[in-house]
Amino acid sequence: MGRGFGIAASIDHAVMKQVAKAAEDAGFSSFWVNDTPGNDGLDGLAAAASVTSQIKLGVGVIPLDRRPSGSIADDVQRLQLPQDRLWLGIGSPARQGGLDKVRSGAAELHERLRCKVIVAALGPKMSGVAGEVGDGVLFNWLLPAYVAGSVERVEFSARQHDRPRPLMMAYIRSAIMPEAEERLNQEAGRYAGIPNYAAHFERQGVEAAHTAVRGVNSAALQSRIEPYEGLLDETVVRAITVDDSAGKILELLAATAPHNAG
Repeated sequence: MGRGFGIAASIDHAVMKQVAKAAEDAGFSSFWVNDTPGNDGLDGLAAAASVTSQIKLGVGVIPLDRRPSGSIADDVQRLQLPQDRLWLGIGSPARQGGLDKVRSGAAELHERLRCKVIVAALGPKMSGVAGEVGDGVLFNWLLPAYVAGSVERVEFSARQHDRPRPLMMAYIRSAIMPEAEERLNQEAGRYAGIPNYAAHFERQGVEAAHTAVRGVNSAALQSRIEPYEGLLDETVVRAITVDDSAGKILELLAATAPHNAG
């Protein structure tokens, strides 16, 4: 059981280095950068790698519709990312051909790189693909009650394909209330407008913002993170803060640090 900490690729690299080093020093087992259009998650991980030595480095996730697997492999090698620490997240939101794109992309990345390939999965079909080709799976925007069924689907697929059980991971949006509430609601609304995510929230019977961990202090946040940790191998605190300053991000990091759990 591990706990990671994640931020957006749009955050300034100087801040990213501060946060990555603080995450390693605080005992987080992984540090993640959320790849977004116009902001390269692998570049962010290169910045994080330059100031850390042990923490796992995750990118969550690179859409293969936007960036072919060959280009991803080239960039991992060009940036000299430490592949023994790299958790390389990939996915595809495409309704047509997305499953096969992830299958072929994972195969090429496994052939060219030594890192673990992590498949982003929302629905049952992509969860099956994660079990089929992934070294791990990254879930997103989900309640603890929905985790067990998602894990079971991945495990069943892995057994069907005679593969080892993938690592079970999830991004858990986390925010200190009330100051970050507006930004959390904005982020939730943006995702709720994406058809694949809208279907994901409908399956859970919940509004997007209600899948997030929210609390006024460390004790409240820790108590809401804990239920995920009995179900997942890696629970990633995906930071939602009122702004992207180092101070606000480090405040959330300290409040959700593993040494404060329990």
